[in-house]
Amino acid sequence: MALYRALELGYEIDVLVTMIPQRRDSWMFHFPNIHLTNLFAKAVEIPLVKAGTVGIKETELQDLKNLLATLDVEGVVYGAISSRYQKERIDKICRELNLKSIAPLWHEDSIRLLKEIIDLNFEVIIVGVFAYGFDQSWLGRKINSSTLKSLVELNRKYQISLVGEGGEYETLVLDALFFKKKIQVLQAKRVWENHSGYLLVEKAKLVEKAEKTY
Repeated sequence: MALYRALELGYEIDVLVTMIPQRRDSWMFHFPNIHLTNLFAKAVEIPLVKAGTVGIKETELQDLKNLLATLDVEGVVYGAISSRYQKERIDKICRELNLKSIAPLWHEDSIRLLKEIIDLNFEVIIVGVFAYGFDQSWLGRKINSSTLKSLVELNRKYQISLVGEGGEYETLVLDALFFKKKIQVLQAKRVWENHSGYLLVEKAKLVEKAEKTY
């Protein structure tokens, strides 16, 4: 969604940046199905650079800074919504590298943001759940109006972040307006342990879209 907003605002996106954490409990970076960023980059036709990180708190930020320092870019777009932890650290890296920090979703209302994703027909599935109130039935579930109602109920009961920004859940985007092709999941398995888990996509491919929408 942050990438979509940046494109709508007229930013030229030269490169996608992905950090590959070696541990599931990274403080900053996405873990479930991070191997699919290669496919994502091909789907949106934007070059991808990536680097590994041990995923240790604060140390992983230096890994990100080291990667960003090698790029010929003027700014960094990222998807922080209300997480001061994330925004303050990206802001600090950008100041140190003299880059513009661009957070197009910052302080957006969570419900309105999810409704916009649904209204724009983004195809998004939940691929990881890591908070009380979720169960295995959530894995593979699409973000739609029914899912939004369920998330609102979980927020009421357990105060989870509606957009999963506290690590409560993780998602995978299969299609969006700016995708040139869409991602199709061919094979996946559930990995479940101690009341949390994720959907591991073992096989996926790009498929043609019915029509060009962006």
